[in-house]
Amino acid sequence: MKSNIALMAILTVFFVIVAAVYTVWSILAHPGRPLVNQIEWVGTIALLLCGIMAALIGFYLVLQIRRQGGELPEDSLVADIDDGDPEVGEFSPWSWWPLVLASSAAIFLIGLAIGTWLSWIGSAIFVVALVGWTYEYYRGYFAR
Repeated sequence: MKSNIALMAILTVFFVIVAAVYTVWSILAHPGRPLVNQIEWVGTIALLLCGIMAALIGFYLVLQIRRQGGELPEDSLVADIDDGDPEVGEFSPWSWWPLVLASSAAIFLIGLAIGTWLSWIGSAIFVVALVGWTYEYYRGYFAR
């Protein structure tokens, strides 16, 4: 996590410097206009907001490393891969329901573009797929 913090600090400095260079370049490119019209505001503000976002992410990571107290496995040079491998959950590798759910969401969104009648069909299939995925371990071959 320390390398992520360093990366966010570098990105913050980079975006602030680029915003300053961009603003000065914009001012020099339009010498005849008033100062307010010389600056290209959209690019300047976008670059500054990118720098602020990188600083906020870096600040969040600093707070997280303080809260966790101690060195994380990814920061240790002698750590094994299994040291930083938490239990994520149980997944169904043979389940077809995620494919049906994604297809129904695609049908729904295509229906928004083409016609609302298709959206109703996609939303009905979506509800069936969501219920099927939720209750797939309650019946059939994998029932418990």
